[in-house]
Amino acid sequence: MSNRTRYFAAALCAFACVLLLGRYAFAVESATEPVSRDKASWQTRNQSMNDRVKQGHVDLIYIGDSIVQRFESDGKGVWAKYYAPRHAVNLGISGDRTQHVLWRLQHGNIDGVSPKLAIVMIGQNNGPDNSAEEIADGVKAIVDTLRAKLPNTKILLLGITFRGEKPNDEQIKLAKTNEILAKLERLLPHLRLPAVGRVLRVGALEHTQHLTVRVRIDLALAHARTLPQ
Repeated sequence: MSNRTRYFAAALCAFACVLLLGRYAFAVESATEPVSRDKASWQTRNQSMNDRVKQGHVDLIYIGDSIVQRFESDGKGVWAKYYAPRHAVNLGISGDRTQHVLWRLQHGNIDGVSPKLAIVMIGQNNGPDNSAEEIADGVKAIVDTLRAKLPNTKILLLGITFRGEKPNDEQIKLAKTNEILAKLERLLPHLRLPAVGRVLRVGALEHTQHLTVRVRIDLALAHARTLPQ
């Protein structure tokens, strides 16, 4: 093989690597750029939530991912006791990240309603791909969207819970995200960050145990019990 051939082969290999890296970088979605998901089940659930909102009589919305959606299964009794009487709508979709919630809020999830309270629990699924700062920016973008579209609605922002039995890189990242989000309470009107968000921070990470869906629902139940009658 001539030197010219070797040079061409090396250049071609380098170009292929650049293309692959570019594709990977493009595949990591921004936490603040609204985007939908292609899954048929996601599209169906999103449309069902939009249809429910169109019916009106919505005083409380609970926005999030699988932790929120599973109030319809694991937490069914909790929902029936604490949320249903408050005319609540479950706006949780399993696997959602901040960017997916942003898209939903701009495409029907909160159109035509003015609830008294919006509860937000989102960001855990951003953990593998986004930095703490990016996740916090995504959550803040959700809060900003709610403030713009629902100016009379109070917002209860719950801290992001962790996955895993022992502290790991993702937990550290999400704990740092909670530290950043805690500062929003002092900056934004109508926003409250309750105790769970304060506990799940870097300083308390060594005490973190595995948070199953059951435990997460119990944490949400603690908030439910503080809701005004």
